[in-house]
Amino acid sequence: MGAQWKAKHKDLAANAKGRLFGKLAKDIMIAARHGADPAANARLRLVVEQARKVSMPKDTLDRAIKKGAGLTGETVHFDHVIYEGFAPHRVPVMVECLTDNVNRAASDMRVLFRKGQLGTSGSVSWDFDHVGLIEAEAARKDADAEVAAIEAGAQDFHPADEDGVTVFLTDPTDLDLVSRALPAQGFTVLSSKLGYKPKNPIAPDSLSAEQLEEVEAFLAALDANEDVQNVFAGLGG
Repeated sequence: MGAQWKAKHKDLAANAKGRLFGKLAKDIMIAARHGADPAANARLRLVVEQARKVSMPKDTLDRAIKKGAGLTGETVHFDHVIYEGFAPHRVPVMVECLTDNVNRAASDMRVLFRKGQLGTSGSVSWDFDHVGLIEAEAARKDADAEVAAIEAGAQDFHPADEDGVTVFLTDPTDLDLVSRALPAQGFTVLSSKLGYKPKNPIAPDSLSAEQLEEVEAFLAALDANEDVQNVFAGLGG
């Protein structure tokens, strides 16, 4: 888990895939504010590639681009809000929301955090580093993540997971620079964004199976909320 918590096998559930499309549509609309052509808009190109990778319907993708670029006549506005607190068993959590209704989001967070503890601004963020997070997969057999991280200027990396995805960590100001340098090191960039990495992650094996299940259920409920874009939990890998 580490830098960003993700639901296990969530791509297998139809309703979860719908939520994923909704989150990607928001990312697409925000990226498209800087231009509707993915070829000339690097941020949009990355999100569009993510959307295609998870088989987002083309009409949904095209509609999100046009909406974000202001080509439909609709006004698109999302507020970016961060909520901090604790999951059950004092696992620190940072929740990133993109919402068109701040009051609704705040109300939902108060309800969702009843099984944990909703904190004030700064109550948890001190225990996280603000970093660039790049998900990439090897495009060549000889691609070496450690060498790629050094050559591209990344601060650190998490070795490839079971899906073959390596996460490169960067200074926030170096995110775009490292993203553009990784292809030359044999890696295809799948996503590139700012996020939070726990400074003192809690080892999952320090929790009982029942406790870990409670934490997972809490994080899954957060992730399912329509306004929640990303959930960053202080759990080790």
